Amino acid sequence: MSWRTLVRNPVPLTAAVVLLAATSAVPMLAQEMEEQPQLTHWTSDGNIGGDKGPVTQQALDNSPTRTEWLHFGGNYSSWRYSPIDELTPTALPELEVAWAAQTGFNSQLEASPVIYDGILYLTSSGNRLFAYDAVTGELHWRYDHQNPGDLRICCGPANRGVAIGGDAVLMATLDARLVALHRKTGEILWNIEIADYRKGLSATSAPLVVGDLVITGIAGGEYGVRGFFDAYDLKSGERRWRHFTVPTDGEPGVETWAGDSYKTGGAPSWVTGSYDPRTETLYWATGNPSPDWNGDLREGDNLFSDSLLALDVKSAERKWHFQFTPHDVWDYDGNTEIFLVEAEINGQMREVVAQANRNGYFYLLDRATGKFLSATQYVDQVNWATIDEQGRPVVDMNKVPKDEDPERVCPGLAGGNNGAYNSAYSPDTGMIYVPVIESCMKFRKGIVVFVEGVPFMGGEPVPVDMIDGKSYGHLSAIDVATGEIKWRYDDPHAMMAGVLTTSGGAVVTGNAEGHILGFDAKTGDEVWRFNTGSGIRSHPVAYEADGKVFLAVGSGGGGVVQTSTGAPNMLPQGSVLFVFELPTS
Repeated sequence: MSWRTLVRNPVPLTAAVVLLAATSAVPMLAQEMEEQPQLTHWTSDGNIGGDKGPVTQQALDNSPTRTEWLHFGGNYSSWRYSPIDELTPTALPELEVAWAAQTGFNSQLEASPVIYDGILYLTSSGNRLFAYDAVTGELHWRYDHQNPGDLRICCGPANRGVAIGGDAVLMATLDARLVALHRKTGEILWNIEIADYRKGLSATSAPLVVGDLVITGIAGGEYGVRGFFDAYDLKSGERRWRHFTVPTDGEPGVETWAGDSYKTGGAPSWVTGSYDPRTETLYWATGNPSPDWNGDLREGDNLFSDSLLALDVKSAERKWHFQFTPHDVWDYDGNTEIFLVEAEINGQMREVVAQANRNGYFYLLDRATGKFLSATQYVDQVNWATIDEQGRPVVDMNKVPKDEDPERVCPGLAGGNNGAYNSAYSPDTGMIYVPVIESCMKFRKGIVVFVEGVPFMGGEPVPVDMIDGKSYGHLSAIDVATGEIKWRYDDPHAMMAGVLTTSGGAVVTGNAEGHILGFDAKTGDEVWRFNTGSGIRSHPVAYEADGKVFLAVGSGGGGVVQTSTGAPNMLPQGSVLFVFELPTS
């Protein structure tokens, strides 16, 4: 049996939807981290890759190229769009497995690889970082970050990737550190603390390099932290600025927090932002206020939670903000990807920010001012609020969390679209391709007691649709200018994988059953399906190396199964990076 046949025909999985609620995973994670084989540091002699010099700002501005993918989102505008035109709907079924690599972790593989100078950099859960030969899969070096056993994280040990700049590869860690390693040797250049993880702070997403700055956000909204995101010096690791996402005494916006509730306000910043080099504007989204489901002690809009912030990248001065969900009591976050695009609005081309928010609405904002332009529903079931002409939700007060007999609320806390699984944009079609979770929930309000380093949620979600088998998902192609859904692929399970578009007119994503899926970007016709045997939650990338075209897709985080009681559960399986090669004629 050939390798291609072996991996194309794994044991099929019985399917059921799994959605993970935001609960403390500390004991489980500590045990899992202890069980994993630990290799602290394995370095190379530096004689790897090609002969390119350090990554320059010009290279970062021009990413992605055929041979380079330097940002989590591909480019500064977060399009996740590859210029490789050979990857067409017709070509996808011809792909063959070139190599595959085990990460050694059973937890979710949500990363987006970075490719530079013939090397593919991949992170796994638990902050394991690999440097592979992009053509052969040979492992050149590996770094295991030694996380403490008492981490405070809400939602699994995921890491979504690295940034690269100069000769440094940069990874943020679960214990709220930022580590820089030499791209060729794997040697640690610097390792600094972002914040004290024991307070509930962590970091899970890829940083963003702009000039000599490394910008990274933090997670911890379920622990009552005061959110922020930082910029560090690329060469030294010295912090250059910190922008708090919750104001303090005397600052604009503090009046939107009752009493001193801003001190435990949350508003984490865990999704990688976007950047406009022409205006030197950084765009970063923020998450839920704390506590999640009981807003009684934090009356007000709770700025700047669930918002999009536009900052001057050098000074960190805020230019404007827009709040998607004031006084969020559903854990909707504002943390989904931020697309910088052009769209024709009322007959005029405009520079806009587009976002498919977790609250069920697809937003367009003016990029220069933050002015609200439109919000259209992209989720089948939205009942918590409508949106008025200024972009403010008109909330159905029957849908707020209650102590007893809470009502079914749509969407649930995962969305909609979830920032852990990023959409993609194609400038050729003018559409954004959004993986969608359709799973309503009930939200039960609970007591509020803040203890530093302990989950601070003020209630709990009840995943009624998951229990009743009513959850499902879809990949929807949304016309940016109008918000109209042009086509969609329906799946019996929540869509929890990132998306890639190509200049060849293809769209690639995956589903919870473990299938990598390929579509025609214009029509939505499914053209390719490859069964990996474990749920897809990673972010595909494409690249060229040694004159060959490759597609890299991570598999891992479990496959959906049915338990003997009929309740859905996750099948733990090893996380694997599959790299496919397009055969040459």
